[in-house]
Amino acid sequence: MKWFGRCPQCGEWGTIEEFHEARPNAYAASSGGKGGRTRTVASGSGKALPITKVGSEHVSRISTGFEEFDRVLGGGIIPGSVVLIAGEPGVGKSTLLLETAGRVAKEHQGSVLYISGEESQSQVRMRASRVDAVEDELLLASTTDLGTVLGLIDQEHPRLVIVDSAQTISSQDVDGIPGGSTQVREVASALIDMAKTRDIPILLVGHVTKDGSIAGPRTLEHLVDVVCQFDGDPQTALRMLRAAKNRFGPTDEVGCFDMGGEGIEEVTDPAGLFLSADDAPVEGTCVTFTLDGHRSLPIEVQALVTNSVLPAPRRAANGIDSNRLAMLVAVLYRHGHIPLLANDLYVSTIAGGLAKEPACDLAVAAALASAARNSAIPRDTCAIGEISLTGQVRPAPRLEHRLREAARLGFTNAIVPAPRRGSQTPRIPHMNIIQVDSLRQALQALDIKV
Repeated sequence: MKWFGRCPQCGEWGTIEEFHEARPNAYAASSGGKGGRTRTVASGSGKALPITKVGSEHVSRISTGFEEFDRVLGGGIIPGSVVLIAGEPGVGKSTLLLETAGRVAKEHQGSVLYISGEESQSQVRMRASRVDAVEDELLLASTTDLGTVLGLIDQEHPRLVIVDSAQTISSQDVDGIPGGSTQVREVASALIDMAKTRDIPILLVGHVTKDGSIAGPRTLEHLVDVVCQFDGDPQTALRMLRAAKNRFGPTDEVGCFDMGGEGIEEVTDPAGLFLSADDAPVEGTCVTFTLDGHRSLPIEVQALVTNSVLPAPRRAANGIDSNRLAMLVAVLYRHGHIPLLANDLYVSTIAGGLAKEPACDLAVAAALASAARNSAIPRDTCAIGEISLTGQVRPAPRLEHRLREAARLGFTNAIVPAPRRGSQTPRIPHMNIIQVDSLRQALQALDIKV
């Protein structure tokens, strides 16, 4: 445990040599008894081969039962992979994985092992009954010992393993409290060894810290194959699953889920969540389309303008960057001739949507101008574009993708920036695309007095 220059027994100098005990691998830890033999399993062929001679075997993915979950993972779960699911407490990580375990156990041949270090078997059984995940092939275990976890995996050899969570499992072979850096690193390494040697996929739940990062050493994120962030607004039922790292698929996909009393349901078309049900035009509202991964989502921006009785007018923003709002108010005053500096402004989005992308600037400015002039914007009109300090409307990335989604939802008019030199405006069937160069032109196209 400490350095010795002189041997405390014989008194000689320089005779002490450092020695490290090898960490038991998955087979040694799962032997169960004290007299169990340690079996070393070598991975790979042990020699280097030209990449042209390495076979590319087709791997069949395991479907989670959720199309949204499969999309984020790149088409399903790869056998032998380790997926880390992280999120805030109470966001629904355990519920999502328990429903996934029930659907995999029902649709695929082979058992699913659900290991909980936070709840007892009866508590997991109660939650499984609520979300309709009770299946004969779903095996439940409650333990916090790493050796027991590896022994259960080796004994049952399930098709899928879910460990909830990595911070509650501890190993007796290393020092440290459960959830500490040493323990989390040891647990992750042992589970990854088991997944690779036995070709069993493992879904691992990870806690997060106060700032939202994954708890434990950064090594945990480097070791696993896939890192997914499961987040959402606690005040709404919408949940988003994003892949921050994926060795087997894209990292810009997003899955939408709806958290309810009966569990989690996937939302294949989340457009209706971010739009109000009122079809009549109302002043102070404008719809834009933002990008979240490969998916284009509609965001309805609502604005309220009132006369202020305070020395410093109030600015309240929900779902919109407050600094961006202050900039747009100044641009509206300078280039749109709409004075809002002395008014109280309240700007918000529907259902917890985020309009913090620069391409949402035109919709925010249009909603403010509509509320100030009491001029309603038609419900079939959307506005997409970034506004600069000079009042210019700048192009938005992947404009055609946004416009096609708008046309699919029934929008017939779109206020978009003029194309750059050398590029062309996309042609969308049954949609009138109005190109503008400045904020003043955009407000005139929306019939708002400037």
